[in-house]
Amino acid sequence: MYILNMRGKNYSFFMNEEIKNESKENIEKKKKNLISLAILLAGLFIGSLFVDLSQLVKGGGISQKVLNNKDVFQLDGRTWVAYSDPIIDVTIVNDDECEECNIDEALVWFRKIVPTMLANKVEYDSVEGKEAIDEFDVKYLPMFIFGREVEGTEFYKQAESLFAQKGEKYVLDTAKLGLPSGKYVEIPRIEDDSIKVGSDDAKVKLIAFSDFQCPYCQLFHKTIEDILSEYGDQVQLVFKNLPLDSLHPKARGAALAVECANDQGKFMEYADKLFADQKTWGESTDNKIFSSYASKLGLDGTQFNQCMEDEKYKEKIEGDVQEASDFGISGTPALFIDDIFKSGVVQFEELKTLIDEKLGIIEEIVEVVEEENTKEDTEKEEVVDIESKE
Repeated sequence: MYILNMRGKNYSFFMNEEIKNESKENIEKKKKNLISLAILLAGLFIGSLFVDLSQLVKGGGISQKVLNNKDVFQLDGRTWVAYSDPIIDVTIVNDDECEECNIDEALVWFRKIVPTMLANKVEYDSVEGKEAIDEFDVKYLPMFIFGREVEGTEFYKQAESLFAQKGEKYVLDTAKLGLPSGKYVEIPRIEDDSIKVGSDDAKVKLIAFSDFQCPYCQLFHKTIEDILSEYGDQVQLVFKNLPLDSLHPKARGAALAVECANDQGKFMEYADKLFADQKTWGESTDNKIFSSYASKLGLDGTQFNQCMEDEKYKEKIEGDVQEASDFGISGTPALFIDDIFKSGVVQFEELKTLIDEKLGIIEEIVEVVEEENTKEDTEKEEVVDIESKE
């Protein structure tokens, strides 16, 4: 599709299949016609008589009067359509090698609602791509950056809440729009106070966002336990709370409780209890039941109750929720296997395959490094041996 602005109207034209398949001679002829057309259109801008000249030579042409009275017209095998929206420049930062990042269908949809969009694709690891990612603190691809002109479109007026403004540019929140994330350019933070199960030296990090009142999280918890048992110190679980308050009104209280239990080194035991009794505490009217669980698991009741009363980890939980939003995560369970993201309940075998691939890649890197180090040591020994002989 091609777009041209003429006196307040934007026109787009589409090439017919017959034109695409024309001979080289006809293509050259069409090029000449396009040059003539460019001259004619320039004449429209400066009020010249080029169009009249064209009408004399070709027996046809387009005058300003025609343009003013028509929203659709045909010229030289092309259909031109006028739109009230301005031309919109859109920079799309993406990774062409990422299969999950394919935007062909998305562009078709975008052009239906923003027909005057002109897309400029930029590779995420290029200088321009890196600058855009840093400027807008983007976590995932593809990334759509609109020019200021988008303010004048109906799409923007109806979906203003989906745009984040920075200067004269707007970044579209594709996650809120419903477009899946194709590739993450960074992973969630692992802080000193993060809930962790397993060694900090583990080769693979599993970062999970979960909701204790979510039935799908309950199912997935068993898979996580089996994975931790299978891999031991090779894998570390980093747990982040994402209570979905609108769906699960007791989830935030459970999140506070598990943080307080983790304060005493009992995260996994308390998490097991919460998922096992999900229905029971989910129907309770207050948070007293969480204290009873703490007592049954041998926690210091006074310390636990004070932690709950002070809402000691309220800000930490809110930080987890905000981080999930920054990464476009709106549902649970959600899991990062290092830089690979999976949404929903991942089956044990699928998760195991992903972890094995990660471990295999790491082992290959270690082997290459060891080979290089061995080679360097051998070369150094040979040099020393030669020098000693001299």
